[in-house]
Amino acid sequence: MVVTKQLFENELYINKIKKLLDTLEIIPNLYNNYLLAFVHRSLVNEKPDLSPEHNERLEFLWDAVLELVITSKLFHDYPDKPEWQLTDYRSSIVKWKHLADVARKLSFDEYLILGKWEELGWGRNNDYLLANCVEAFIGAVYLDSWYEIAKEFILKHIYANLERIINNDLLKDYKSLLQEYTQRIFYVTPEYKVLEETWLDHEKNYLSWVFLRELMIGTWNGSSKKKSQEDAAKNAFLNKENIDKKKIKK
Repeated sequence: MVVTKQLFENELYINKIKKLLDTLEIIPNLYNNYLLAFVHRSLVNEKPDLSPEHNERLEFLWDAVLELVITSKLFHDYPDKPEWQLTDYRSSIVKWKHLADVARKLSFDEYLILGKWEELGWGRNNDYLLANCVEAFIGAVYLDSWYEIAKEFILKHIYANLERIINNDLLKDYKSLLQEYTQRIFYVTPEYKVLEETWLDHEKNYLSWVFLRELMIGTWNGSSKKKSQEDAAKNAFLNKENIDKKKIKK
């Protein structure tokens, strides 16, 4: 990739990324994709002269790399576990909340390059945005150093948290918790309705509602359908004691 944009010629930022890679014990061949991993689309929307693109193409790669590493490791580490339990383990490792925790632990929030409005909107503290950054970084490692180095990073910084997740009962997400609760108490499965809206710097924003039959029990905004539904489920589950049983029609 031929890079001529200002951000990728900024010596101060390049040196900052070099220090991060030194800390992570990653020896780069090229720096371009590592720089790109921290560029949010809001910057490109506001100041296209600074960066040639944002990190979403790098995110595209991470699924295949992460799934292969995690699936293989789980298969060999837990030979007595059934397929459904291994699937739960894998889901807990790759869910965005866990990846956001990984990003904070590695101080990725300090390296993000955001547009003005995303910065003002606390984007640097946005779990979903941080999780996407980890995904893009894995894509960058894979492109620059291929599979073995990406595998080493995933095992050291992501897979290593599995025992803590299991021991602290963090395997289930809020959609699963809410569904189990409402089926047990009300014999009803939650339904989600999603509205796509426009927002600052022309990004998509989604508003999700959670219903038990005709009663709305939770709502939330998010930058993706998945995130808005998960947060709406969280909102409903944490306020489950306030659900009016009388209003849930039979």
